[in-house]
Amino acid sequence: MLSRRIIPCLDVRAGKVTKGVTFLDNRDVGDPVAMARYYYEQGADEIVFYDITASNERRRIILDVVARVAREIFIPFTVGGGLRDLSDIRAVLLAGAEKISIDSGAVRNPKLISEAARAFGSQCVVLSMQVARRPPSPNIPSGYEVFIDGGRQATGIDAIQWAKRGEELGAGELCINSIDRDGTALGYELELTRQIVEAVSIPVIASGGAGSPHHVLEAFVQAGADAAIVASIVHYGRYTIPEIKRYLHEHGVPVRQAFVRRGE
Repeated sequence: MLSRRIIPCLDVRAGKVTKGVTFLDNRDVGDPVAMARYYYEQGADEIVFYDITASNERRRIILDVVARVAREIFIPFTVGGGLRDLSDIRAVLLAGAEKISIDSGAVRNPKLISEAARAFGSQCVVLSMQVARRPPSPNIPSGYEVFIDGGRQATGIDAIQWAKRGEELGAGELCINSIDRDGTALGYELELTRQIVEAVSIPVIASGGAGSPHHVLEAFVQAGADAAIVASIVHYGRYTIPEIKRYLHEHGVPVRQAFVRRGE
């Protein structure tokens, strides 16, 4: 069985890492460069960087901060926020990212997924999805709807159908951001994650709601996720990455050894 990945997420606004609850009431928690370096040294498997207001503000991503983070870490680095075309994606990759995360831009222009996969390889393309629970309807049969622009805009698109479409178009990985669970520390949206895992054959990342190592365990064991995003749980010092990995290892989940990396 492949090792499960623990991925700290840096939501960046105006050059600072920020964290909110259900995509609202964000407050700054630190410097993205220093935090990325710290999580790298603590044994993170990857780092995700989202410029969370770029799409809503219709602007380009903050490439200077991306480049500064990339110089500090030597693990896979995924970057998203405001990516609208291949030139945006190319600029992020040249700044040091290994993967790009497309979300609102992909909903507005689904061809961007296939264009990016052809140009840079599917392994480079992560389709990120902002999802909230809704009453089931003919358009939203699963009861989970895709949102864009930082959770501000409903799309009328069913999350399970969009996940399947994303795979068909060439995405190499899916990241499922639960708006309802974001920042709540109540655990991941397991049913949503499980449904998507069962609907696609590419890796799925659970995101939104981790408050304890047990929640991470649930994402892997109950929902079948391949990786889990962590944010508040590590940003506020409730648990460290080595502690989370130790708990997972003790409960039979294969993880890469967490160790402090120094002097690289």
